[in-house]
Amino acid sequence: MFAAERRQLILEMVRANGAVSLRELARVVQTSEVTVRRDVRALEAEGLLDRRHGGAVLPGGLARESGLPQKSHLASAEKTAIADLAATLVGEGEAVVVGAGTTTQELARRLARVPGLTVVTNSLLVAQALAHANRVEVVMTGGTLRGSNYALVGSGAEQSLQGLRVSRAFLSGTGLTAERGLSTSNMLSASVDRALVRAAGEVVVLADHTKLATDTMFQTVPTELISRLVTDEPPAHDERAARELQALADQGVQVSVAGANGAASGGGGGTGEQAAERGGQAPLPGQRRTPGTPGHLRSASMPPSPSAALPEPERERERARVADLRRR
Repeated sequence: MFAAERRQLILEMVRANGAVSLRELARVVQTSEVTVRRDVRALEAEGLLDRRHGGAVLPGGLARESGLPQKSHLASAEKTAIADLAATLVGEGEAVVVGAGTTTQELARRLARVPGLTVVTNSLLVAQALAHANRVEVVMTGGTLRGSNYALVGSGAEQSLQGLRVSRAFLSGTGLTAERGLSTSNMLSASVDRALVRAAGEVVVLADHTKLATDTMFQTVPTELISRLVTDEPPAHDERAARELQALADQGVQVSVAGANGAASGGGGGTGEQAAERGGQAPLPGQRRTPGTPGHLRSASMPPSPSAALPEPERERERARVADLRRR
């Protein structure tokens, strides 16, 4: 493929998606990331796009939200690995909240195997992924359908979450920075996500490396409320994303990194536990040093049964919350 053809294809992808990683561009145009980076620089010099943390975005302003068809194909391998790793956080009989997004949709497909689980969601796609899971109960919010991402938003969705309490919320978004936390480009979506956060004991953010160091208009979860980030390993050249991971860890966010190359994509294989082990094998950007052991990084692997670590009174309260939610 000639340079002019490559650059035209790169430009079309960025215009369609709003933001595309160099890794994804190289895969589509079937060339190396070094060549793609050179093409992106040339397009930036013409004012046709901007370079951002290992990728390319539309020129000027804050990042905008991509449409669902585009987002579903962006960083798909990374989202699969993230979902595998995040699923290991959920134990039998828990009640959780799962927000809208293509990464949370991947998570929902894996949660279908967790017995006795209750999932509260405002996403039609999450509900659809769990529709045939006999051992999982799905509770949907009310609200108005937002067609661009098949999510329920508005006052109806927010009011239906009042008085609700679950163990944790799994959320995604458009951008994530250490300074502002998780953000999105739509006001209604941001408002519902904030209501989901208020219903949860802890917040887990699912964000691939293309969202790191990206800031968007509406804040959904400030950094101090994010308990854990599940992400993929940024490319070696993406120093900005690596710095952002470290900054998030320095502010107390527990960073867990899943390797897209080590996790199977599609339906091909690998349990969440196996993905967790892969994610914890090597020192990765953003992991914090364990206090008292200089030079050793904290493992990114997750506990197979989070509820087992809770004191007995807390487990009793959790079981009571789940039982109360089901009676509703």
